[in-house]
Amino acid sequence: MIVSELKSILSPEQVSTSPSVLEQHARDESYHRGPLPDVVVFPESCEDVVKVVQYAAQHRIPIIPFGAGSSLEGHTIPVRGGISMDMTRMDQILEVRPQDFLVRVQPGVTRMKLNEHLKRYGLFFPVDPGADATLGGMAATNASGTTTVRYGNMRDHVSSLQVVLADGSFIQTASLAAKSSSGYNLTHLFVGSEGTLGVITELWLKVHGIPEKTIAARAQFPDIRSCVDTCTDIIASGIAVTRMELVSEEVIEKFNAYKNTNYAVTPTLFFEFSGSEAVVAHEVELAKEVAQDHGCQAFEFVADEAERQEMWRVRHHALYAFMHHFPGHGHMSTDVCVPISRLPEAVLYAQEMLQELGIHGGIIGHVGDGNFHVMVPVKPDDENSMAVAYQFNERLVKRAIELGGTCTGEHGVGLGKMKYQELEHGPALQVMRAIKSVLDPLHIMNPGKLIDPMK
Repeated sequence: MIVSELKSILSPEQVSTSPSVLEQHARDESYHRGPLPDVVVFPESCEDVVKVVQYAAQHRIPIIPFGAGSSLEGHTIPVRGGISMDMTRMDQILEVRPQDFLVRVQPGVTRMKLNEHLKRYGLFFPVDPGADATLGGMAATNASGTTTVRYGNMRDHVSSLQVVLADGSFIQTASLAAKSSSGYNLTHLFVGSEGTLGVITELWLKVHGIPEKTIAARAQFPDIRSCVDTCTDIIASGIAVTRMELVSEEVIEKFNAYKNTNYAVTPTLFFEFSGSEAVVAHEVELAKEVAQDHGCQAFEFVADEAERQEMWRVRHHALYAFMHHFPGHGHMSTDVCVPISRLPEAVLYAQEMLQELGIHGGIIGHVGDGNFHVMVPVKPDDENSMAVAYQFNERLVKRAIELGGTCTGEHGVGLGKMKYQELEHGPALQVMRAIKSVLDPLHIMNPGKLIDPMK
């Protein structure tokens, strides 16, 4: 009955119950698993979204927004069944305002598609989580990535949103002014809400001019501690680094075998600097001096564009390269973020715990903003394997929170980090749940996620 009614509301081509389509929309790239949705719909306009949400509200049917499916904490798993709303057909770049450094897009546009379009204007969108995620999904999880140390995360780049609320009405969250002191900051409320408050149907995003010069570099160190201490000192020195990524020797080793490359198997920092030619040259030299003060064994410049792109493929494909060596395994990726001053302590704690628990993990991270990940191979059907992984993850999260940090710097809460919300937020969690109850009184918007007490 639901399927036939949805086909009459939309069109038959926009509604699917194909087993393969249902399976695709029952998971993301995490180890989390759950039930299938009852149906998948493919809206092509805000009006389509409004109609589906109104129908769902009338019949109290859960709605789970779905983008590229690249999330890592089970955000798109329909834990209570319902309608999976695939936004990928809403993929139009609607307007570019070069003089305002703004662009208006539909939620299904991917970041690579946007940047290809922006080239003709001499502009680019900097938030880079690695995966070619949809911009709606990136906003929903407040994604960030390798460029956060210079440009910030999604919350820093969303000027305004069009959002369909749980009753089928829709709002614009803000004006396009560069700043405002008027009213509550609804834009930031919906960025990072993971589909639990409404469905994003349009985004106004901030963009930037393409830098004149970009140079990358690799700095090799004898140990993880030297890498992390270099990062914190570079930030303290005020060096305007664009990317600063830690890649542990375990990850380098796996990537060499996966891609037949020959990077030195040692803890390494990947850098990128951008700006005017004179400024870039100065910043690179300063960073090199700081690295050498911490025992850097080699500092290699990467000026060739093809080589630079290949170097960043090491970082962006690190997970796939690492997991290639563990066939039959899923993966658990930690995502803690701590104040910069406590980063060395947190990373060393993770490294020591890997050895203590006998886990073959790899450490990578956007260490310039205090965020790092530990890739842990797991066997979802093996209770012992999962127990050790859960223990590692929980101990690391609790340590990060003790240090004044968070359980998730960018992957989001989804299913995997729900159990840490009270520990991290305390009484503020009840305020969040009160907001959820006001905006979604029937609890149909991506139920069982983020702050939902009844998973």
